[in-house]
Amino acid sequence: MATQLMKPREVPLGGLRAITVRRTLPAKDRSFVGAWCFVDHYGPQRVRANNEGGMDVPPHPHTGLQTVSWLFEGEIEHRDSGGAIGQVRPGELNLMTSGAGICHSEVSTESTDVLHGVQLWVVLPDADRHTVRNFEHFAAEPVALADDAGTARVFLGSLADVAESPVHTYTPLLGAQLDLAPDAKVTLRLDPTFEHGVLLDTGAVSVDGEPLEFGDLVCQDEGPDSLVLQAGPDGARIILLGGEPFEEEIIMWWNFVGRTHDEIEQFREQWQAQAERFGEVEGYEGETLRIPAPKLPGVRLRPRNRRGKRTA
Repeated sequence: MATQLMKPREVPLGGLRAITVRRTLPAKDRSFVGAWCFVDHYGPQRVRANNEGGMDVPPHPHTGLQTVSWLFEGEIEHRDSGGAIGQVRPGELNLMTSGAGICHSEVSTESTDVLHGVQLWVVLPDADRHTVRNFEHFAAEPVALADDAGTARVFLGSLADVAESPVHTYTPLLGAQLDLAPDAKVTLRLDPTFEHGVLLDTGAVSVDGEPLEFGDLVCQDEGPDSLVLQAGPDGARIILLGGEPFEEEIIMWWNFVGRTHDEIEQFREQWQAQAERFGEVEGYEGETLRIPAPKLPGVRLRPRNRRGKRTA
């Protein structure tokens, strides 16, 4: 299981006006890349009048994680119950920390013609999952790769010989966008203690000789200290993820990350009861003021480990 290729599956995201996203993580055989626990890829999608075809995700809750919003095209307005209001644009990071509980909304703005990006989650370790709500914004400048091979924007962690992000994370992580020139061949120095994942957005690329198709995510276990990327004749745009292996077991159900079935059940009940744990989003003007939680399954939820296996 040193390398795994994850094929995307289509999933509706949001409430009444859901958009379709391509999800590669979590998967049956893998729960994490480092502490990255969720990878959604969407667009390019044309947005029409009144935000038709755009993103309109009403207030919804989270526990035990951080959300990473990263765009290639378009603009999204974020509002959360910690009082943060902020736009995210191409090349900019929005990082929201749920801590013990938060709720937020995501809406593409009127100026958006095309919506295209990724929505990522990072699981918080047990020692930090009850921290306070927080929101950070960071504009990652493009840095030239060697030999005119393209550019990299490092939005979390650091990439050797390239750049480093100042944004705080609770586990060692790497998140970067790489735009590769036509036919470029790049050898990246990696932290050998990290697992890594490469998501193909546009163009064509092979990773250590493995060709990817649009929306594929290839995952690599810890050990290698380098990664060879070979772009196609039109170049390529990829998202590179990495992190130290996350050894804790979690339950991830709907928008909640917890450790036991009873805890998830409590989160759901508190959200439905509009408990203070999650607070309220001010200023959201969509048709649905909050997304109700789905019903829990008729069986007890079991924790998953890093290989995706459910344990008792």
